[in-house]
Amino acid sequence: MRIISLNVNGVKAAAERGLFDWLRTQDADVICLQDIRVTAPELEQDPYWLDGYWQYCFEAETPSQGGVAIYTRVAPKAIIMGLGFESADRYGRFMQADFDKLSIGSLLLPSGRDGDADLNQKFKFMEDFANYLNKQRRKRREFIYCGSLYVAHLKLDVKNWRDCQNEPGFMAPERAWMDEIFGNMGYVDALREVTRESELYSWWPNSEQAENLNLGLRFDYQFLTPGLRRFVKQAKIPRNARFSQHAPVIIDYDWTLSI
Repeated sequence: MRIISLNVNGVKAAAERGLFDWLRTQDADVICLQDIRVTAPELEQDPYWLDGYWQYCFEAETPSQGGVAIYTRVAPKAIIMGLGFESADRYGRFMQADFDKLSIGSLLLPSGRDGDADLNQKFKFMEDFANYLNKQRRKRREFIYCGSLYVAHLKLDVKNWRDCQNEPGFMAPERAWMDEIFGNMGYVDALREVTRESELYSWWPNSEQAENLNLGLRFDYQFLTPGLRRFVKQAKIPRNARFSQHAPVIIDYDWTLSI
């Protein structure tokens, strides 16, 4: 099973840069997109339609302010939209596809990089989502969350980590939140399960210098319940596949989707 996760920063612009032509060559079983910025009826039209996939969308109340989507080759047993709290559901920040013994979610956090109000919204979302994740661990099924989290967890996930410690995305409270998820809660960072390679970044500032010097951060993840740890086969973040400020996170699992 191959899962691709990508924050598109607006699916219209990403499509114009060739996203869907690229996706058709990737042999993905599930594709999770974040920050689509369109309505569900718009996403069902060309050029966003992918033959051979079931397609689902949870749009933001104001479509230009978020939204997530899931494409899957296997029809899910159920689709769940929203997390039940305002900071998530108003902006279409989460949806989940349920299969046999496995659920896959597409998740978008506030970036926190657009001023104090955005950062405060991010911290509130993180608190509410941590409570949600804690409850999910009690369920008798496995979960894969494909998330654009806008948080770099470790020093090796940031090019110049010393310079980023006071910036949203690598602040101490954000990293502590990640420590809790991957520590006490027991969730697994799929990429770090198979590689400790540095400079595997998924987001870069919009500047020529950032591109040339690879001044990136790893803001995008696939994280899992611990029962899936042994099923992670390989992971990559291809920097040359760029359709937004983010690069896609591609994980292959020794798992077959079924209903």
